[in-house]
Amino acid sequence: MRETPDPQSLLDWYDAHARAMPWRVPPADKQAGVRPDPYRVWLSEIMLQQTTVAAVKDYFIKFTTLWPDVRALAAAEDADVMAAWAGLGYYARARNLLKCARAVMADHGGQFPDTVEALQTLPGIGPYTSAAIASIAFDRQATVVDGNVERVMSRLYAVDTPLPTAKPELTALATVLTPDARQGDYNQAVMDLGATICTPKSPACGICPWMAGCMARSQGIAATLPRKLPKKQKPTRLGIAYVARRADGAWLLETRPEKGLLGGMLGWPGSDWSEAPAPAQPMEAKWQETGVEVRHTFTHFHLKLQVLTAVTDSEPNRGQFIAHSQFRPADLPTVMRKVYDVASPALDLD
Repeated sequence: MRETPDPQSLLDWYDAHARAMPWRVPPADKQAGVRPDPYRVWLSEIMLQQTTVAAVKDYFIKFTTLWPDVRALAAAEDADVMAAWAGLGYYARARNLLKCARAVMADHGGQFPDTVEALQTLPGIGPYTSAAIASIAFDRQATVVDGNVERVMSRLYAVDTPLPTAKPELTALATVLTPDARQGDYNQAVMDLGATICTPKSPACGICPWMAGCMARSQGIAATLPRKLPKKQKPTRLGIAYVARRADGAWLLETRPEKGLLGGMLGWPGSDWSEAPAPAQPMEAKWQETGVEVRHTFTHFHLKLQVLTAVTDSEPNRGQFIAHSQFRPADLPTVMRKVYDVASPALDLD
């Protein structure tokens, strides 16, 4: 007879093997009475959306050093927050981060609400993030389902339906398993199990605390689950980036429109990104081709950018010149840093 997965056995495993993360209260400390900081839980969950733990850690430390609480973040300059976020991607998250911090201050007295329903009224917080915050920060009854949890559930119950079609079924299975006590620890335990043992390739079934109850393991199909529908091929878009510098060393940059890709971020003036982009020079100048194509992949398409450079003292019709001493390439999003790396040798004024 198949053994029923026991939440307590997973919690026992988590107590001994929980991953150390800068935003997490270790289980021993939590049991000793240390409570998670909702601000740090919220910040980490926003950063972790579609981003790996490894990529997030340094950003989280930087943000909590610059802005240690929600009051400090709400009072921050937009440009400073966007610059600190540069390179982490999905820049709408950074814009919503500021909106949310300010809403918490204005509408909730600087305290994050503690229910899923109330959390979802805040900018940038949807069903998954609200469940994670309510569960981890406040131990509320909420089921948190990310990619790791989907993988664990699909194997535990040998769910053959491919993702994303299987999402509702996997969420329902995860909800049934979620215990009434230690909500936050349990949800983090399932995610840790998926990240460290029930991994996408070569799962370490022999040391899994739930191996006895795993249907996929008993059938010898664990490594084949979850099944996934074939991915659609990403289209390729083209564009032109114009990198200009004045004789005094200043760089021509612009803040991109708030809506759209890289919204609110600093970048180089350029064309639209399409199959046939139209030239969009920010000024009259002797534009020179670098001969190097910048390539970057976004969630829904591949991008190829032609990079043109010029040294000019003409007045731009878009963007503004920023003194070399005030320009930090690290403040640029990744694709714009790639453009800088290609263009800067051609614009070395030394």
